[in-house]
Amino acid sequence: SLVACIAVEALGAGNVLGVSMPSMYSAQESFDDAHSLARNLGMNFAKIPIKHMYEVFKQSLAQIFSGLPENETEENLQARIRGTLLMALSNKFGHLVLGTGNKSELGAGYCTLYGDMVGGLAVISDVPKTMIYKLAAHINRQREIIPRNTIERPPSAELRPDQTDQDTLPEYDVLDGILKARVEEQKSLDEIVAQGYDRPTAQQVVRMIQVNEYKRRQAAIGLKVTTRAFGPGRRMPIAMKLNA
Repeated sequence: SLVACIAVEALGAGNVLGVSMPSMYSAQESFDDAHSLARNLGMNFAKIPIKHMYEVFKQSLAQIFSGLPENETEENLQARIRGTLLMALSNKFGHLVLGTGNKSELGAGYCTLYGDMVGGLAVISDVPKTMIYKLAAHINRQREIIPRNTIERPPSAELRPDQTDQDTLPEYDVLDGILKARVEEQKSLDEIVAQGYDRPTAQQVVRMIQVNEYKRRQAAIGLKVTTRAFGPGRRMPIAMKLNA
């Protein structure tokens, strides 16, 4: 929603296309909110369901995956189908795909290579999740542009039933605080814990930041907002000793 608002402000509503790509796990309210946002902004809107495509992928992999339980593999398939569709639209119409991943997601690796990470420009890749909520409130200060339900619902990738981000991530205010201390302030684990963070949680976040450098190395170009963004301003080795 925030990326759509920024794109409309920068390019004009007639030059922005929002694409809804619901799967069997997508809530109807997600589609309704997306449609409402597009209407509020006056931008173009399209719907391309992916349920059938997802089932074809699963059928194609059924033999080689036989006997194995479903896991993040099937979740990532959905993201990659969506990425393929967006790049097809880009090729056909000459559109620039705008990445919608934020700094919290990129920091924790809560993103899918060749899926939601596709695009030519990652607009909010240096904007933490907690700041996104503040920006959404600012955008809605005079009238509701971003649907209230979008802001108030627990964040979810909607890649499996009843999924929320906090199934696998700390609360975003905690995650963002540790992320800022580690990436922007370059503090050690001990220094982060001394700020009042729980050590196991801090260790978890620091490890996620380290092991997902390989993803960020392949990410789209992002706009720098904070004092230290992922990318050229923070060159880290992909292979490293995994410690704090």
